[in-house]
Amino acid sequence: MEETYEFTKEDLKEIEAIKAKFPEVMPATLPTLWVAQRRFGHVEPPVQRLVAETLGLPESHVHGVATFYTQYYKERKGKYVLDVCTTTSCQLCGGYKMLHYLEDKLGIKAGETTEDGMFSIQSVECLGACGYAPMMQITNDIYVNNLTEEKLDKVIDSLKDGEMPEFESVGMPLLENINNK
Repeated sequence: MEETYEFTKEDLKEIEAIKAKFPEVMPATLPTLWVAQRRFGHVEPPVQRLVAETLGLPESHVHGVATFYTQYYKERKGKYVLDVCTTTSCQLCGGYKMLHYLEDKLGIKAGETTEDGMFSIQSVECLGACGYAPMMQITNDIYVNNLTEEKLDKVIDSLKDGEMPEFESVGMPLLENINNK
């Protein structure tokens, strides 16, 4: 039997505010999918159907948007989704080494979730921060730059304690040199 999904009153209020920002409802699809993913942890087809019904849009449109963007989880994931970049810059700086270290540490492979539902690991394409490679993104939010095994150990320990790592500001060396002259 298929699980039933419903938005809360607060979700519906947020969705109405989103819809009010656009002259048509279709552009509200992306932010409404974010509301849904935040609420349910994924946007599997029944959640996509709820979004379509809520916005009064065809299910095919919502499905197309949800499946186009990798940030939307089309299947259940762990509480923390660890996206490790393995594209060229990160790969050359040890991205695969960091990915394999995480796999060994958590006892799962990329694309899997730990039995306790705490962590999912994904090997992903460019996260757009090549200058800080290797890097990882946590659940579409916090970037962890210049990964090392020690840094990953600290991040995993803090996540197990329910604490998200702090935002790490990394300056641009060229700009720092220009501003310091």
